[in-house]
Amino acid sequence: MLHVQGVFKSYATPQGPLAVLQGVDLQLGQGSSLALMGESGSGKSTLLHLVAGLDKVDRGSIRIGQQQLEQMSEQQLANWRRTEVGLVFQQFNLIGSLRVADNLAFQARLAGRFDPVWQAQLVERLGLGELLRRYPEQLSGGQQQRVALGRALASRPGLLLADEPTGSLDETTSDEVLQLLLELLADSPTSLLMVTHSQRVASRLQQVVVLQRGRLAGSGAA
Repeated sequence: MLHVQGVFKSYATPQGPLAVLQGVDLQLGQGSSLALMGESGSGKSTLLHLVAGLDKVDRGSIRIGQQQLEQMSEQQLANWRRTEVGLVFQQFNLIGSLRVADNLAFQARLAGRFDPVWQAQLVERLGLGELLRRYPEQLSGGQQQRVALGRALASRPGLLLADEPTGSLDETTSDEVLQLLLELLADSPTSLLMVTHSQRVASRLQQVVVLQRGRLAGSGAA
């Protein structure tokens, strides 16, 4: 599903180029889950943004399925991201003017993949049935993150990218949201790449990789 090979990325600063990723190799199989760990500034979010096609590598390659990202135009990347990738962040990024039901359907409708049966299953399994007519501001943090997960999965993406998705939640709510996510993924071919600082969260995924100063410092099964 995901092949990252020899990826380098740096950014210009007043003091000169800042090397963020320095030759990263990574693989993630279809239907598998991987936790990406590391200290702040190690390059975790940068790698996630590159895999999402939100930024370009300086050197190296990223292939997802049959798509070679560095060979795609911005328009191709936008179309691919709309249909093939689900994104979940620490900040829920729900649309405040839309009710829960419309937030859930938003990504799938953009992708032309809205499936009312799958939507109903997501609503039931995420426990959102009584919240569909509410607006995001009327929800707790855990409820908002469940809506964000449902929105990301509604289009049945091949790859789900999550950047600290439980980072703003308390431990109990974090565990509940993570359990729901893993249960939903167990019944789908979607692969999960998650950035997390929590060893407790990472241990629930199938693989763990550690980034240190832009390089892989270790990996293995959780």
